[in-house]
Amino acid sequence: MNPPVLPSNSAAAASAAIHEIWMLVFPDFLLLDATGPAQVFSSANDEARDAGLPPPYRIRLLADGGGAVVSSSGLSVLAEALPPAGAEGATLIVAGGRVAALPSGATAGGRAVLDWVQQAGTAAARCCSVCTGSFVLARAGLLDGRRAVTHWADVEALRREHPALQLLDDALHVRDGKFHTSAGISAGMDLALSLVEEDLGREAALAVAKRMVLFLKRPGGQRQFSSELLAQSPAPGVCAQLTAWLRPRLAQDIGVGQMAGACALSERSLYRRLHEEAGLTPVQLLARLRLERACLLLEQPGMRVKQAARDSGYGSVYNLRRAFAAELGVLPSEYQARFA
Repeated sequence: MNPPVLPSNSAAAASAAIHEIWMLVFPDFLLLDATGPAQVFSSANDEARDAGLPPPYRIRLLADGGGAVVSSSGLSVLAEALPPAGAEGATLIVAGGRVAALPSGATAGGRAVLDWVQQAGTAAARCCSVCTGSFVLARAGLLDGRRAVTHWADVEALRREHPALQLLDDALHVRDGKFHTSAGISAGMDLALSLVEEDLGREAALAVAKRMVLFLKRPGGQRQFSSELLAQSPAPGVCAQLTAWLRPRLAQDIGVGQMAGACALSERSLYRRLHEEAGLTPVQLLARLRLERACLLLEQPGMRVKQAARDSGYGSVYNLRRAFAAELGVLPSEYQARFA
């Protein structure tokens, strides 16, 4: 490996301060949710040491009561007990796990953890979650009214439990002020790399990404799924039947009645069947397919945003921008600049 060369702004940042990373885990947590981001910060320390600089991060693994904490994989980690919640200047990161195993207000122990998270998250310089760790932040009252993301499989559950959240269905990680949330599992490393870039500069983050054989920015941009993967997703059934009917008609003005007729179902039966098969309403499926089409179009060289809006059924650039901002957290022009 070639000797690392950190940029001047990274050297100054590394020597000026130690960034405290508080990683919260609990029984049955997802191992990579904690160890993935921890390794990103640890690799940043390695880069600094190799450059003759003091390590910029101090990583603390925390759990209620401390001691050995068993992850969902069966492997255990050794954690410190929760410190006093004055986390001024620290970055708090909450790992995820099975939603049923996450701390909640249903037990005294869970309520105590949420109270600690509320206090620590309020005091922290940055408050973050990985995967379903967003449920913990939401249950602690820290995400109401904020833009957030979680694992794609748990979006609807989080939306039902906390309707005040502005959930993005298909983003890797989202920042709203000092609050950062990230999608499933490995997206925690994307989030951690973005924090390293914020702290130490782009070149330092790129050095860490190279050391860990990661993308500094994933080719998929802010999306959890590629457009190709979305196109392959419908399972056999009414969802697949309706998807096949909709795709060649996305530029048209389509109502639920027309969709039901195409499937030889009543509107009520269509709603029920789609919800059972895919957890979607007809309108949500149509919106998802139009977003998929718009992304595919914008990935084509020379495509105009106005044409992509028209051909995908949004009708206007304004509507396309609203959809991209709400679902992907980027503008169509930004998406196009990255992938065309």
